[in-house]
Amino acid sequence: MSVGSRLSRGLSGQVTRLRHSRRRHSEERFAERFALQWAAVRAERHVEEPVRVTGGESNYARARVPYGIDLAAAWSWRFVVLVAAGYVIARGVSMFAVVVLPLAIALLLAALVVPLVELLVRLHLPRGLSALLVVLGTLAVVALLLTFAGQQIATGASDLSKQVVTGLEQIRVWLKTGPLHASESQINGYIESAQNAVTSSNKQVVTRLTEVGSAIGHIVAGFFIILFATYFFLADGARIWSWLVRIFPRAARERADSSGRVAWTSLTAFVRATVLVAFTDALGIMVVALILRVPFVAAIGVLVFIGAFIPMIGATLSGSVAVLVALVDRGLVVALFMLGGVILVQQVEAHVLQPFLLGRLVRVHPLGVILAIAVGVILGGIAGALVAVPLAASCNAVVVHLADRTRTEREAREEPMGDPPESTPPGEL
Repeated sequence: MSVGSRLSRGLSGQVTRLRHSRRRHSEERFAERFALQWAAVRAERHVEEPVRVTGGESNYARARVPYGIDLAAAWSWRFVVLVAAGYVIARGVSMFAVVVLPLAIALLLAALVVPLVELLVRLHLPRGLSALLVVLGTLAVVALLLTFAGQQIATGASDLSKQVVTGLEQIRVWLKTGPLHASESQINGYIESAQNAVTSSNKQVVTRLTEVGSAIGHIVAGFFIILFATYFFLADGARIWSWLVRIFPRAARERADSSGRVAWTSLTAFVRATVLVAFTDALGIMVVALILRVPFVAAIGVLVFIGAFIPMIGATLSGSVAVLVALVDRGLVVALFMLGGVILVQQVEAHVLQPFLLGRLVRVHPLGVILAIAVGVILGGIAGALVAVPLAASCNAVVVHLADRTRTEREAREEPMGDPPESTPPGEL
C-alpha cells in the first residue's frame, strides 16, 4: 500500500472520530438543555398563581338622608345614652341608699348650721372644736324636742285611747242604726274575721318584725353616718372640696370649683329659707290647735316642722294628723275648724312665704318640684323626698351658672377688638 493511501485513511479516520465526538457532544448538550427545560416546566407547573380580585366603581348611588332625620338620629342616640347613664346612676343610688341618703342629709344639716361654726371661728375657737360644739348642740336640741313631744304623747295617750274606743263604739252603733242596718251577728262576724286574719298570719308577722329590725338597723347606721359626716363637712369641708376638684381634668377644674360654690350658696340659702317656712307652718298650726284645745300640740308642731321640708305637700300631709287628732278627741266640728286652720296656714305659706323667701332662690317649676319629690320617694322614701328638692335646686343653679358663663365667654370672644394703641414716641418713654 502506498503512502498516499495510508494518509487518506488516517485522515478519514480522524474525520470520522471527530464527527462522532461532535455528535456525542451535541447529543449531550441537547440532553442537558432538555433536562433543564423539563425541570423548569415541572417547576412552573408546581407554582400556583395567586388569585387576583379586581373591583370597579360602585353602581349604587350614595344614600342621601334628609337633614331632619339626621338631626333626629343624632339627638336620639344621645338621648338614649343620657337615659342609660341616668338609669345606672339611679340604680347605684338606690343600691347604696343607706349611705347616700345620710350623706345628703348631713350636707343639708351642714348647710344649715355652718353660720354658727363661722361665728365660733371668728371668736378665735379652733374650727374642729367649733364644729364639734355645733354638732353636739344641734343633737341636744333635736333630742329635747323629741323628748318633749314624746312625753306629751305618753301623758295624753290614755285619754286619746279612751276617745278612740268611744269613737269605735259610735261607729258600731252607726252600723246598726244607720243606712246599712247591720245586725249584731254581722258586726261580730266582721270583727272575728279581722281577728282571724291577724292571728292566722304568724309567718307574715315574723317577716314584718324581721323587716322592722332591719329598718331599725339601717336607721341607727344612718344616724351615725349623719353625725360623723356633718362634723367632717363642717370641720374639713374646704379640704374635702379641694380634693374633689382635683379629680376633674385640669381644664375643667375652674368651672367645677365655681359650679360647686354656686351650688353650695344655693343650698345654704334654700335650707335657711325652708327652716323659716317650716317654723312658720309649725307655729301657725300649733296656735290653731291651742285655740281649739286639740291635744298633742307639741308633737303636732314637731311633725309639721319636719314635714314642711317637703315643699308643696309636706306641711299639708303632716297637718292632716292634727285634723285626725281633733276628729278623734274633739269631734267633727272641731276637726273641720282644724282643717280650715291648716288650709289657711298653707295659703299664707304658698302666697306669701314661698314667693318671698324661696322665689329667687329656687327657680324650679312646680312640675319639676313634684317630679323631684316623686323620684326621691321612689329612691329613698321620706328621706329621699326631704333631700330631692334642695338637690334639684342646686343642680338647677349649677346649670344656669354654666350656661351664663358659657354665653359670657362666647360674647367676649366675639366682641371686636378695639383700635390698637398709638405707638409712644421714643422720647416719651
